[in-house]
Order: sequence, then structure tokens, then C-alpha cells
Amino acid sequence: MYKTDILNKYKSDEDKLLVSKVLDKIKFAKTKNQISNTDFLDMYQKKISEDILNAEKEENFIYYYPCEDTEKAMLIIYPEKYKEIFENNRFNFSQLVKLIRITLPNQLKGQYAHKDYLSGIMKLGIKREKVGDILVFENGADIVVSSDICEYVLNNLKQLTRFSKSEIEEIDIRNIRKPNIKKEEIRITVAAMRLDCIVSELAHCSRTMVSNIIEEQRVFLNYVSETKNSKIIKLNDVIVIRGKGKFIVKSLEGKTKKGKIILIIEHYI
Repeated sequence: MYKTDILNKYKSDEDKLLVSKVLDKIKFAKTKNQISNTDFLDMYQKKISEDILNAEKEENFIYYYPCEDTEKAMLIIYPEKYKEIFENNRFNFSQLVKLIRITLPNQLKGQYAHKDYLSGIMKLGIKREKVGDILVFENGADIVVSSDICEYVLNNLKQLTRFSKSEIEEIDIRNIRKPNIKKEEIRITVAAMRLDCIVSELAHCSRTMVSNIIEEQRVFLNYVSETKNSKIIKLNDVIVIRGKGKFIVKSLEGKTKKGKIILIIEHYI
């Protein structure tokens, strides 16, 4: 399929840019016979890249996640000569992905949230796509970054006042700490698998208020702002409601006597 034909399937400039980058990575791996990789992709970007890989009938690729429950993946495309290495899990991912660990001094333990670490990195002029997951713990954070910015971040992060008394070091990516993500399962009943019906139950508000929330672009479906109230929701869809949290539609448990749909939702606390 021609590059222009693929690009024309997407509307936004951001999507077109991502498509172009993925196509270039595929071409590079084939023509240069070398490994190529993208920056970190969120769930929505991963879906776009999967569509491109399918359209190009590309088989030699892997999505690398540093550990279970991390959300951002790096797409790695490799030539045929490396197939055996990847299939047997013998590739050294630390060539592409690094881990920076921040250990806070005792007086700051438990005081920093995800936004404090992210905003600090952004102050260094780092592009967001160069940073993967930021896993926050009481005594600090594990920050996944592209290998090409690791040294710069290490050399400059300690210059920020908030981290001036912290220990900052590069750690082998294989020693990343698994996030302590708290989840709960909740059971809701809805009249239909529409976005507004489900958000109304999750946010505990009226359908009128839900319409306002959606119009204000405070609702994200699979990490993309969704403004269509009647959008049909499927199993495993991710719904993020600003101010309420992140939810995953885990299972459909049947219907009530009045015909309402029973859903099991996983809520990230």
C-alpha cells in the first residue's frame, strides 16, 4: 500500500505524523537491515501502529513493556537476521530503554506524585514521547526513558530544586520495580452500552451532567478524547474521566429482570 494512501486514512496531523514515522521505521529496518524503534507509544498510538503493521504485512516486530502493568510501549522492528534473537528473548533491551531511579530524602518521602516527576522532566525540555512510564513509590520513582536522553536527564535532573537532595541514578531496566497499582471491581447496570450511560454510572451523575462532561472533553476512550455520547463501548475499552479516574470494562455478566446490562468494571484507585 502506498504511503499516501495510508496517510489519507487519518485526519489529525498528530496521527499522520505517527503513521509517517512508523512507515519510515519499517522501511529503515528493511532497507538498512538494522533494528529500528519508535518513541514510547500510549494505547491509542499503539493501535494506530498495529494498523500500519497489518497494512504493511510486517511480521518482525515486538512491543516492549518494561514490566507488567506499565502502559507505554516501545515498538521495535527488526530485520529477518535478528528474528531468532527476539523470538528467544535474547535481545538486550537496555540498548534502547533506560531506567532512572530517584530516591527521595527522608523528609520528602510520600510527598511527590506523578505530576511532580513529570513536570520536572518537562522543565528540562524533554519531549514527552521520550519518557515512558513513571512509576511512583513512597520513597521516590522509577522513570523509564529512551536511551538517547538518559545521560542528559541524569546530568540535569539534580539541578532542579525539588530533586536537589535526592539520589538519582541509572538502574538496569531489568530491575524496574513493579508498580503498586490499587484496583477495585465495581458492578454497574446500564440501559445500553453507550458511553453516556456508562459514564453516568461511573461518575454518579445525571445524563444531563454527563453530556456536559463529555462536551467539555473530560472523557477519554482508549486515551483519546471522545465527544460522541452514543459511542458504543466494548469489552476491554479503557474509559478515563477527569476527576474520577480510570476504568476498564472487564466483563458482561448478563441482564437484570428489567433488561438492563450488568457490567463488571475495573477501577484504578
